Amino acid sequence: MRYPPFRIQQGRGQGKLQFVRQIVRREPESDAEAEFSGSVERERTGVAGLNVRTATRARTLRDLIERKCDGIELAPDLAQDIGSRRWFRGLGTMLGLGLVALLFWPDLTTVEAATSMPVDQPVREEFRSQMIMPLALGADSGHRMGATPMVRPLKSSPERPVVQLVATLGRGDSFGRMLQRAGVGGADAARVTQMVAGAVALGEIESGTQFDITLGKRAAPQQARPLDKLAFRARFDLDLAIERQQGALVLERKPIAVDATPLRIRGAVSSAGLHRSARGAGAPLKAIEQYLRAIDEHISIESDIGAQDTFDIVIAYKRSAKGERQIGQLLYAGLERGGKPRLQLLRWGNSGQFFEASGVGKQTSSYFRPVAARMSSRFGMRRHPILGYRRMHSGVDYAARYGSAIVAVSDGVVSFAGRHGGYGKYVRVEHGGGLGSGYAHMSRIAVSSGTHVRAGQVIGYVGSTGLSTGPHLHFEVYRGGRKINPLSVRFLSRPQISGRELDEFRARLHAIKAIPVGKALENMAPITVTGAKPQREIDRLAQPAGQEGTARFGALR
Repeated sequence: MRYPPFRIQQGRGQGKLQFVRQIVRREPESDAEAEFSGSVERERTGVAGLNVRTATRARTLRDLIERKCDGIELAPDLAQDIGSRRWFRGLGTMLGLGLVALLFWPDLTTVEAATSMPVDQPVREEFRSQMIMPLALGADSGHRMGATPMVRPLKSSPERPVVQLVATLGRGDSFGRMLQRAGVGGADAARVTQMVAGAVALGEIESGTQFDITLGKRAAPQQARPLDKLAFRARFDLDLAIERQQGALVLERKPIAVDATPLRIRGAVSSAGLHRSARGAGAPLKAIEQYLRAIDEHISIESDIGAQDTFDIVIAYKRSAKGERQIGQLLYAGLERGGKPRLQLLRWGNSGQFFEASGVGKQTSSYFRPVAARMSSRFGMRRHPILGYRRMHSGVDYAARYGSAIVAVSDGVVSFAGRHGGYGKYVRVEHGGGLGSGYAHMSRIAVSSGTHVRAGQVIGYVGSTGLSTGPHLHFEVYRGGRKINPLSVRFLSRPQISGRELDEFRARLHAIKAIPVGKALENMAPITVTGAKPQREIDRLAQPAGQEGTARFGALR
């Protein structure tokens, strides 16, 4: 039964609306209306009951799902119960979530933004005319204009009248091929090669030398450019320049004053070792390597050198008036202890071999060690380290480091050099009078069969070939074909330098030891030469014509 909430009354003469709340209970006017009202009321009641049942079922289902989820742990701690069903379920959950995350991974490709205005070819050309770009990328400025009928193409493009370039002499390359590759004509290249060969041997020109070349204007379009100028450093003490004068090529020598005072470096051996001590004193790496290699043939670097020793290194050294410096080979290797020389090695002769100054010119008869190392096993019966039983040890073992130099104990002829059963790499030297020596277990052999060797000459290097448990030298001595105790033999050492050459050797040694330490590192001071004309050819060439008594750099030494 519906009740109208309001009734509207309009008062007469008052001109306004009045709202009056009136609740009136209406009675159905007829049976049809009553039946309709009953059906509406039942429908409303049914709908309300359905909504209540639906809500109840939803709450029941939600409670059931919550109870199920409480009983199932979807994200267990993977650090616990490893290998159980619970752990594998957690692992599957983690992998599934990771796979889902990868499937939804966003695309990171760049998104092209739309241009603010359409850019066609004329607009691009307009922008290009206002850009700042390298010439190699086609930079230009200003507007481009099309060619008019007044523009006529050139028959041939003009070329530069002079071309200046730098050419480099490569390793294994010839002087003439280098010039032709740089653009010099065949006739000029042949003429220049002949002129340079007359001034300096072409083989003395080091690879990597740079040549400043100037080429002139062509006489005809198809001809090669003529050579106008050529300048390069021929030697450390000489510059050469070739210039075309009145149509002919003229060679000019430009000598460079060079001071060849050797560089001497001295210092105390610190606890860091000989190598680091020499490096800290300023010695070049190449000189240190040569020094260590030279003294290693006479003493053990590991055990015979201590903090109380002093090293003395002298190397060939050149410095030019232009400021360049050139380091040469080792000239002298010395070692002192307590102010007294322990070792004095001087490079001498055309072969460049080092001679020990204290033993030069003397004839001695003493035991000579073939390698600078301690003795680890003597001559006699012993238990073989590999075979495991006692047998005769027919020599002397020296526990030297791998690669140490092995020298001949006396002059002789190599009768065998190669592999020799359990001896490994083996060398045998016959010294005459039925006396011979053998050197076994080498890593490398430095001589061949039939070679004449001198006492102290390197014949191989320590190794561990054959029946050996480690790097060492097995040294044997033979007399009449029988092996004898090497310690019972005294080898006669004859003087390798004698007579006038011995006097020259001693004078050279005295001059080397008189060089002040670091003298060669000083700058070359100009010396004023007055009076007489220069006596040497190189000085006459270096002095300008018509000038005497000019200043030049320090003389050669």
